This record gives sequence, structure tokens and C-alpha cells, in this order.
Amino acid sequence: MSGDNKDQPNIFYSKEFTEAKDNLLMQGKVKSVYQMAGEPQKVYVHFHDKVTAGNGKKIDFPDGKGKVCCLISALLFEYMETRGIKTHYLGTEGLDTLLCRKLEIVPVEVIVRNIAAGGIVKQTTLSEGTLINPPIVEYFLKDDAKDDPLLTYDRVRLMGIDPKPMKAVAIDINYHLQSLFTLMGIDIVDFKLEFGYDAHGDLFLADELSPDNMRLWKKGTKERFDKDLFRKDEGDIVKAYKYILQELRKFT
Repeated sequence: MSGDNKDQPNIFYSKEFTEAKDNLLMQGKVKSVYQMAGEPQKVYVHFHDKVTAGNGKKIDFPDGKGKVCCLISALLFEYMETRGIKTHYLGTEGLDTLLCRKLEIVPVEVIVRNIAAGGIVKQTTLSEGTLINPPIVEYFLKDDAKDDPLLTYDRVRLMGIDPKPMKAVAIDINYHLQSLFTLMGIDIVDFKLEFGYDAHGDLFLADELSPDNMRLWKKGTKERFDKDLFRKDEGDIVKAYKYILQELRKFT
């Protein structure tokens, strides 16, 4: 698997990616998207050594963070593809960049929750750690300027977006992630997904799959291996992410 590349001190890029860096399509908080020259339906997603919280209000630049998120995403996208989940992933470029299908991204973030943590604890009567069974699927507007508000199912429909296909895929992804992380002794508390449609109208999983958009707790101890370590100033996220990468390599 591409995600099995071992950490290396230097990253070497192809001529195609070097040329693509002159054609920035989108600059996110921690990733950049570049158009591949001569391939209108392919893009590069480059991961930066950067972490943010609170919609960019809290920022740091941990060395090696982009690489480990990229490698974890590559492993998990490949794993999902073997389970019949269509993703935008096509391969890796160096150790910190993915080659992906170009998609029209749906402006809705999809959250799957298995255990209560984060926003659902603040917004409901649930206590942190409460098991959510069956899992729930939530929708948030992908708009930092509006602080990514929670949407109802019907509001998503009013936006001209059918949430049914995204919900169905999200539930499948949750099943496969839970099966995998259980082997690692990890609870997948919740996670965020983004989706997009290609030029033929087919739905694909997009963005990334890494501890940057998941909550991961050690079974039994609730030790964190996710971005909450940064949000709460509780530890080194790169060290935690590398542990997850190490364990994933054993089971994928």
C-alpha cells in the first residue's frame, strides 16, 4: 500500500506536482489543493505541518504533522476502497501529498457519533463518554464565516442537497472504521466526513481520514490520540498520530 511508506528525512516530488504548485485551486486551513497540469479531473491535496482549532483561532505548526496525516489518510482511503467505499484517493505524491479525483465538494460536513464528546455534550444533556447506539449522523454547513452551524436533515434538503446518499455511505464507513479500530484497541468516538461529486454525478468520499477529523480513545482508559490533545493542551499530537499510523500498518 502507498500508506506503508516509512518515514524519511527528505521528500521528493515528481515534475508533475512541482508544476501543479503554480496552479493553486484552494487554500484550506491545513491543506492546499493544486490542479494537475494536463489532467483536468485530477488534483493534488498537500498536507501542511499546521494544526488549528476553533475555526483557526488557535494555531500551531508541529513538525511532521502533515506527513503523518497524509500517510494515515492514504492507508484509510485504500482500506475503504477494499470495502467498496468510493473515495477521491488515487495515490500518493512524496509523503505529504495525495493525488485525488477532482470533485465538486458538497458544502456540508457529515459527522458520525458513536460516543458523546465535543459539541454534542455542550449542546445536549448527554455526558462525555455516553454510548450512542445506534450511532447518529449529523450535518453542519461547511462555512467558517458562520462557524459551521448545525443543520437539520430538512435544511440540507432546502439547500438542494440530498442527504440520503451521504448518510448511507457515512454509516458504512463507520462500520468499517469501528471494525478496524477495535482491532487496535481504540474507540472511534466520532469523525467528520466530506463528500463530493465527480463530472459524471457519482458520489465520492473526499478530504482526509486522519486523527485531525476523528476522536480516538484508548479502550478502557480513554487516552486520546486525536486533535483534542491540541485543543485541550494535553499532549503532543504528532506523537499520538504516529502511534495510530504504527497500529494501522499492523492491521491494513
